[in-house]
Amino acid sequence: MVDTIRNIAVIGTGIMGGPMAGRLAEAGFPVRAWNRTLDKAAALRESGVVVADHAIDAVSNADAVICMLSSGPVCEALLTGPAGVIAAMRPGSTLVVMSSIPVETAIAIAVAASEHDVGCLDAPVSGGEKGAREGTLAIMAGGDATLVDAMRPVLAYLGRVTHVGPVGSGSLTKLANQLIVASTICSVAEALTLAKSGGADPARVREALLGGFADSTVFRQHGLRMVEGNFEPGGPAKYQVKDTSTALGFARNRGLRLPVSEEVDRLFQAMVDNGDGDLDHSGIIRELQRMNAS
Repeated sequence: MVDTIRNIAVIGTGIMGGPMAGRLAEAGFPVRAWNRTLDKAAALRESGVVVADHAIDAVSNADAVICMLSSGPVCEALLTGPAGVIAAMRPGSTLVVMSSIPVETAIAIAVAASEHDVGCLDAPVSGGEKGAREGTLAIMAGGDATLVDAMRPVLAYLGRVTHVGPVGSGSLTKLANQLIVASTICSVAEALTLAKSGGADPARVREALLGGFADSTVFRQHGLRMVEGNFEPGGPAKYQVKDTSTALGFARNRGLRLPVSEEVDRLFQAMVDNGDGDLDHSGIIRELQRMNAS
């Protein structure tokens, strides 16, 4: 394990990874970044990030590699194998997978990393694009406690770090988070739909409920999006479905029934099937409007 984290690589610079790479560079870390679509990473040069043409080039001299890719299969395909990112990392360096991935995938990646003497944390985040830009993400870290502590000086620029258990625990915590977020977004959408149907002003209803028991970060941020009709993606609905489906698969493997989450998953799947998968998940209110159209 590297005693001092200096050089950092960021793999995946989309909605979340881009702002995270920028914050680390602005904090003074030498950052090299790679994105499958290079144009999406180009703007990071203004923050001092070096944009690499290939993922291997980005990680070869890194003390720590932060991975923020779209899914478990994408992470596993890019990170593992003889020609993967892990094989190109320096022994003693650390891989931090901050993508939302299945628990089993997180464990498999950690096993692959250990075979190359690379430390590994699964540390997914919550807080969306706003949290990534402002450095206020909730970071759920699974892995060795010593390794989590070694990465804290880096991760502190991105948000608040909580060590939740061994490798895989971070991904499991994120699944729990996503079930809460998804069901709350649906409840907010239903409440505002009900209010509007009865003749109340949804914006005023939202204002009236602030500070009460119904208040939450989801209610404040996503309720406002629903009122304004602003569904520019901070967290696309297609990724919400990925997470709820993964969580339900994990539950089924353990003989659990999660009936509320099952219905929420069906609702988000319908939203995606109806062409709204690239909208923010607060756009679920559009699905309710379609369901209730006269």
